[in-house]
Amino acid sequence: MSEKKRENPFVKILLILISTFFLLVMLIFPLLSVIVNSLHKGCKFYINSIGDPYTLKALALTIKATVWALLINTVFGLFAAWTVTKFHFKGKKVLTTLIDLPVTVSPIIAGLIFILIFGRQSPIFPLLSKLNIKVVFAVPGIILATVFVTFPFVSRELIPVLNTQGTDEEEAAALMGANFFTIFSKVTFPHIKWAFLYGIVLCTARAMGEFGAVSVLSGHIRGKTNTLPLHVEILFNEFHYYEAFAISSILVIMAIIVLVIRSIVEVFGNKKTGN
Repeated sequence: MSEKKRENPFVKILLILISTFFLLVMLIFPLLSVIVNSLHKGCKFYINSIGDPYTLKALALTIKATVWALLINTVFGLFAAWTVTKFHFKGKKVLTTLIDLPVTVSPIIAGLIFILIFGRQSPIFPLLSKLNIKVVFAVPGIILATVFVTFPFVSRELIPVLNTQGTDEEEAAALMGANFFTIFSKVTFPHIKWAFLYGIVLCTARAMGEFGAVSVLSGHIRGKTNTLPLHVEILFNEFHYYEAFAISSILVIMAIIVLVIRSIVEVFGNKKTGN
């Protein structure tokens, strides 16, 4: 047996200090600054700021876009991951590359692409007008942009787990006469449920904070197409700093809740898998 390597206490302490310092400067202090500034003018001012009708409408739109993105991307992510891992076909590499595309494309570029597709200069715009469908500078555009920037998250959590699982158990169940639904619910899903939930949490967090693509497609119509991040930007540009900080605190609180849920899912997932 080889001797166990001794830990260098100096290196260990140094790395811990560097990591802690970096987290304090880049994460903890900015978040505390948001909370402190949001309460700078007192609780009454804070409550009035977050209770403003435009803020409530922006919050409702943020939740609506997040829910739609979550529903669509959950279905797409599950189907895409299943297709990539369970079947062999030409073009699989192309499909997996396309799944990763929103991660590499700037959200601003994504917004501009959708304007070219659905805007006034688009060939399909006359048809959309006849059907009374408005995408650009409307809620459907917000939802479409949010779906685009978040759709890899669920599938990318599922693909490695499904690859590791293989197909032996499913093939055995099929030989025993089990139908597709039984195979998925009794054999496949128990193996991927924690990765599935983890992907949903990541998708939710990304959707709530999306700014770039939504900003391009929204038109910044206050009370109609502004999500919370866009509403914060407008208030800040209008020099309503403390109102902007108050509303930013809502996003911070929502992010913390999502992180707590993610940690819980991660802990339970590791316990179930024995890691």
